[in-house]
Amino acid sequence: MPSLPRRFGAEFFGTFWLVFAGVGAVVIGAAFPGLGFGYLGVAFAFGLTVLTMAYAVGPISGAHLNPAVSIGLWAGGRFRARDLPVYIAAQVLGGLAGVSVLYTIATGVHSFSLAGGFGSNGYGGHSPGGYALGAVIAAEVVLTAFFVLVIHGATDRRAPAAAAPVAIGLTLTLVHLVSLPVDGTSVNPARSLAPAIWARGWAIGQVWAFIVFPIVGGIVGGLVYRLLLEQRRVQAETTERADVEAMTDRRAA
Repeated sequence: MPSLPRRFGAEFFGTFWLVFAGVGAVVIGAAFPGLGFGYLGVAFAFGLTVLTMAYAVGPISGAHLNPAVSIGLWAGGRFRARDLPVYIAAQVLGGLAGVSVLYTIATGVHSFSLAGGFGSNGYGGHSPGGYALGAVIAAEVVLTAFFVLVIHGATDRRAPAAAAPVAIGLTLTLVHLVSLPVDGTSVNPARSLAPAIWARGWAIGQVWAFIVFPIVGGIVGGLVYRLLLEQRRVQAETTERADVEAMTDRRAA
């Protein structure tokens, strides 16, 4: 396993790319007059950031790029608790660095304003579709739980390793297609915190929801996989081994 400083660097640069490119798609690409690609483009932008970084830094750090994923993998028994502070620090700092560079680019035109929230997530009057906090909580918990569950399954040792980034990236795309109208899609506290710090005002006042509930969803997803799906996998392997041993014994007899 690579050293912890190398994994810190991988998570930092991976989360930098996710926040810079993903939030950049919201702030610059989706809104550009005549060429804006809307929700579909934003959804694919976030999915592609995870897919590309899974190949680029996945072999080093696992490409979590998200505190909810790291905590969810810990809940699922796939990650050590002692490494969580380092991973989460790298993710938060990488997100802040990414959005800082994005701010430098976005302010290159006179029409730029932070009044729109700079790609921040929101609920109530700041939800793209006007969704209330209860709807946002349900969306963030459920979608983060399924995202983490897919990550567990895609990175299972029996799954094709080369296909894992594709499955995870497409899942994040699907998550955005569902929830972009609800709250702009978080499922990632580092993604939400970074633009909120720059936007301040209502964004920083509402960011708590996009820290707490993705983490809750990550824990739920990790526990569901560990207690239900992972347990069944272990039982199936045990049964399969017993069948092979019985067959070997019969042939030997």
